[in-house]
Amino acid sequence: THSPSTPAAPPSLSLSPWLGTDDRRKKDPEVFQTVSEGLKKLYKTKLLPLEESYKFHEFHSPALEDADFDNKPMVLLVGQYSTGKTSFIRYLLEQDFPGMRIGPEPTTDSFIAVMHGDTEGVIPGNALVVDPKKPFRKLNAFGNAFLNRFVCAQLPNPVLESISVIDTPGILSGEKQRISRGYDFAAVLEWFAERVDRIILLFDAHKLDISDEFSDVIKALKNHEDKIRVVLNKADQIETQQLMRVYGALMWSLGKIVNTPEVIRVYIGSFWSHPLLIPDNRKLFEAEEQDLFKDIQSLPRNAALRKLNDLIKRARLAKVHAYIISALKKEMPSVFGKENKKKELIGSLGDIYKRIEREHQISPGDFPNLKKMQDQLNSQDLNKFQPLKLKLLEAVDDMLSHDIAGLMVLVRQEENQRPNPVVKGGAFDGTSDGPFGHGYGEGAGEGIDDAEWVVVRDKPAYDEIFYTLSPVNGKVTGANAKREMVKSKLPNTVLGKVWKLADIDKDGMLDDEEFALANHLIKVKLEGHELPSELPAHLVPPSKRKIPE
Repeated sequence: THSPSTPAAPPSLSLSPWLGTDDRRKKDPEVFQTVSEGLKKLYKTKLLPLEESYKFHEFHSPALEDADFDNKPMVLLVGQYSTGKTSFIRYLLEQDFPGMRIGPEPTTDSFIAVMHGDTEGVIPGNALVVDPKKPFRKLNAFGNAFLNRFVCAQLPNPVLESISVIDTPGILSGEKQRISRGYDFAAVLEWFAERVDRIILLFDAHKLDISDEFSDVIKALKNHEDKIRVVLNKADQIETQQLMRVYGALMWSLGKIVNTPEVIRVYIGSFWSHPLLIPDNRKLFEAEEQDLFKDIQSLPRNAALRKLNDLIKRARLAKVHAYIISALKKEMPSVFGKENKKKELIGSLGDIYKRIEREHQISPGDFPNLKKMQDQLNSQDLNKFQPLKLKLLEAVDDMLSHDIAGLMVLVRQEENQRPNPVVKGGAFDGTSDGPFGHGYGEGAGEGIDDAEWVVVRDKPAYDEIFYTLSPVNGKVTGANAKREMVKSKLPNTVLGKVWKLADIDKDGMLDDEEFALANHLIKVKLEGHELPSELPAHLVPPSKRKIPE
């Protein structure tokens, strides 16, 4: 990503800013060629020293690697067993992937990273975590029990050229299975949640219980609510009235687990390629699927922004963590009574949080979970902690206030230079064009394939009204047409748009065909469809169509 002609930096600037005394540096943010290069450099020179000094990696999350900044957007699928996670991936890709197993019993017992590769194949976990090109190296911390249950399925597929998908083991209900996993399932999911661009929680409209383990998992995804989308799958298997109830029950259950004031977006549908069992809600499912596909298709475009956002989140947590660790160090006696003081400090950690909150004006939402932090501190030697080093904190503050702003500009530039990157292939291509495109032949698109002008069907009724408006030379004035059009009760902004579309010769008056067209467009709008921004060719009245030369 570096251009070969970049001149070498003078020696004084190649030092990390907290080692030199170059104050000018604070006013001039670093200049980077690309966003990912900028993120890597800022992380290594400014945030990583703070993280290492205060043991951030032991408490919260392993250090970031280059691959974390370079990898494609990832989508993480989470759900109880048999909610259709693997079928959902199969539906998106429109082909089987290696290692795929589908069934009503808990079949997927592994984490499967479905990624693009030139040939089909499966890479086992132990080999994956030593590959520097893949963003999984830090997963080796979860041990062999996990690595034996982690594989990467590679296959050539157009969808995977833009995104990767992570399939997870079905979440089980009951205490027994939870203990027998052999690794910390919630912690692994939390690791992924921090690095992915979208988390899709799948629920089965048939069996909507949220087990304890699932509840714990959703709580572990706290701080990543902006990435979560919910899919209510298999919704074609129940009647409309039941679906309403199930949807209500799902929102109620989620409201108790996910603590956000906003309502989480839920997509309802049947995400596999089988016929709908109860086709009553087909229209709803189609619209929901379009929305979900648009959301997933936007991921490559927003990937750099997401990485930037996650780095800011991480930097804020690292700062708070440094304040907590240094405050504990400050309180520890140097000689006697260390153990008792340690217990006392861990017990009063809540008060220490409050004090830091007041002293440094930090919002309570930025602090790590109190109970978890207390558990982790029990196994640490508080005397070995570092005191507060202001230089390290200043470097991170400088990064947040200056460098990140410069990168934001670069993000926008990169977005504008690139051709619009959207996810293509698989199910994303199935509904984009042709008669099965969303909304084809409906609303303003009605009559698109008819030989006859679609407005002709209702023109006699429109003509009757037209001749009551005292036309002059076969045309009604704008004022007279307006009197009739406002009877639709549509707002002026909409009627103004109807007028622009209908007044084809732009003479400020409407003839009988244009008037019929205006009424047809009003009908389209009243039926709940959107008006087109330009008049489609099939709606142009026959007498106004240009004869091809």
